[in-house]
Amino acid sequence: MPLTHSRMSPVSQSANGAVVTCKIVPSASKSEIAEMGEGGLRVRIAAPPVDGKANKELTRFFSKLFGVSKSAVQIIKGESNKNKTVLIAGLGADEATRILKSGAK
Repeated sequence: MPLTHSRMSPVSQSANGAVVTCKIVPSASKSEIAEMGEGGLRVRIAAPPVDGKANKELTRFFSKLFGVSKSAVQIIKGESNKNKTVLIAGLGADEATRILKSGAK
């Protein structure tokens, strides 16, 4: 899957959609974009990191945030790690970046 990637952006484009690289902070009080900047993208997730609950909540949160179905959100790297790479199928990198910036604090 060839990617185009900017060092500054946590979002890149693949043939299948936007690829978002992020660091997850599980067990938060609510799911939200915590930070988006040169340090990357941090996402707070309102689920504990056990039995795939944080991954499931990340998928649900990104689905709602990007306005796509849950099946369009796929964790492609980092299933058992706080650092994740997530594919948002059918969405362009520019649109994903715009959405993330509007949702960032």
